[in-house]
Amino acid sequence: MRDTTSVLPLAVTGLAFDGGGKRLVDGIGFTIPRGGLTVLIGPNGSGKSLTLRLCHGLLTPSAGRVAWAADHGVIAGHKRHAMVFQKPVMLRRSALANVEHALAAAGAGWSERRTRTREALERFGLTDMAERPARLMSGGEQQRLAIARAWALRPEILFLDEPTSQLDPGATRQIEQMILALKAEGVTLVMATHDMGQARRLADRVLFLHRGRLVEDAAAETFFAGPVSAEARAFIAGDLVW
Repeated sequence: MRDTTSVLPLAVTGLAFDGGGKRLVDGIGFTIPRGGLTVLIGPNGSGKSLTLRLCHGLLTPSAGRVAWAADHGVIAGHKRHAMVFQKPVMLRRSALANVEHALAAAGAGWSERRTRTREALERFGLTDMAERPARLMSGGEQQRLAIARAWALRPEILFLDEPTSQLDPGATRQIEQMILALKAEGVTLVMATHDMGQARRLADRVLFLHRGRLVEDAAAETFFAGPVSAEARAFIAGDLVW
């Protein structure tokens, strides 16, 4: 039986990261409760992607803490958070084998891998592409596969780093539909995007970053109706540059 203990809320406090002799993010703090879709927005270089990578454990903070309700976001030996990147990393194998490999790395047995892989491909309309080499798929198809692969891991929280930034409008619409479906299933989502239209369509909550600092944390409706900071107002108006 699957352990129903939650790794959420995720509490981020005083988060900082240094690189190239500079402090790239500094003093960032927020809490991610269960459910909903939190969107990180801000100019290029504001620290959105870096913050997601720090939360997911891909980087070690220079200062501060990323604290899960369960130690390291792991319950019963299984990591309960996953991440989808702007450009998906695809192995030199079929779409089906890409999903199976992720499940094998997570410790799933052969029978469970086969079952969950088929479920993931069917869930996101990729069954007909199961045997196609993943690296020969289109950008939109690869991103759909990346989300299906992450979903197969049964994450409680999914980080998405600008998942539609390189896609055409049709593919973007498909990815947004997948994201909304995950949200409806109860997956907690944290997404970085530079697309204000997308943020308005999808977000329940907005974290606005500027120059490596968290400037605003508000409900999406409140933020877009009237941001408090001058930086956020300028950004929404299209006037804020790095």
